Amino acid sequence: MKHLIPLTLFLFFLANSKKSGAQQVLPEPITLTLEEANRLSLLPLHCMQVEYPNKLNQTLENETFLKSPKELHPAFYGCFDWHSSVHGHWMLVSLLKQFPELQNRQEIMDKLEENISKENIEKEVEYFHMPQNSSFERTYGWAWVLKLAEELHTWDDPFGKNLEQNLRPLSDLMVKKYLEFLPKLIYPIRVGEHSNIAFGLSFAYDYAKTTQREALAQLIKERAYHWFEDDKNCPLEWEPSGFDFLSPCFQELDIMRKVMPKAEFLTWLDDFMPGLQEKDFLLAPGEVSDRTDGKLVHLDGLNFSRAWVLYGLIGDFPEQYAHLTGIANEHVLYSLPSIVDDNYEGTHWLGSFAIYALQKAQ
Repeated sequence: MKHLIPLTLFLFFLANSKKSGAQQVLPEPITLTLEEANRLSLLPLHCMQVEYPNKLNQTLENETFLKSPKELHPAFYGCFDWHSSVHGHWMLVSLLKQFPELQNRQEIMDKLEENISKENIEKEVEYFHMPQNSSFERTYGWAWVLKLAEELHTWDDPFGKNLEQNLRPLSDLMVKKYLEFLPKLIYPIRVGEHSNIAFGLSFAYDYAKTTQREALAQLIKERAYHWFEDDKNCPLEWEPSGFDFLSPCFQELDIMRKVMPKAEFLTWLDDFMPGLQEKDFLLAPGEVSDRTDGKLVHLDGLNFSRAWVLYGLIGDFPEQYAHLTGIANEHVLYSLPSIVDDNYEGTHWLGSFAIYALQKAQ
């Protein structure tokens, strides 16, 4: 699959590889083109109905619980693990909406319709209702279900509306789980992997605001203030950790940007990350030493998630933070040429992170 790297992107990457310190000077955000969307769409398309290899993260009560991935998760059994399958579906829905002329459009729609059927989603809900699975995919997978539901909700198309209706029992269950869990979580989870609570709040808040689930939106806002309002001087120099695909500092920034009034947020951010407004602020991308290692390749995901947080910040506050565009672009361009290689360790999930970053850049 290495031929999937578009020549134009590769030349663009080379032409802009000169750095000042760790920062790459790129004046404009990167644009997601139809060509690149076609190429990246092949990643989830080629794995969304591939059952093995698979990481189930399953708790076994006894031998009767030993079943195949597709038996356990008839909707989201592909792409190695459950959450990667969910956000692979999100990615394809998002690209169908953005690019009506997307290559392989009919194949994508056929597979989405087959996977997100009413019957399959009922089976997914049944899995969560088993007592030993009550915390399954908390809150990372929950957040991606709500991001998929949000994407379908905003698609003005009968096909999308049908999928949204099919998914609703699962998205409603995720809302219920958030409402039950968040009040019990006394301390925030500040890690760079799946359980990062700021990330879990951020996507769920997007969904709640888009779909007018006010109880969920209000609870998320209250918990974000409770956990993060008094934070100062986030130690960005401690990042990244070796397996990070999320930045604890940046994810916290992202949720507070969403829940705080703009003036209040700017004051908070000055205390939380004081150097960010400096025009000479530098932040190098996370370096990946071995993309065949499923944990080390997480750092490509870190680069994309850092970028989407920066693009969101720049979009809301261009006067204060437009100078960070080059850093965001550099993070994307470091990792983008590598995610369509032959290493399933990254290809089964990184396309979604890349697309989300590229869309936030626009």
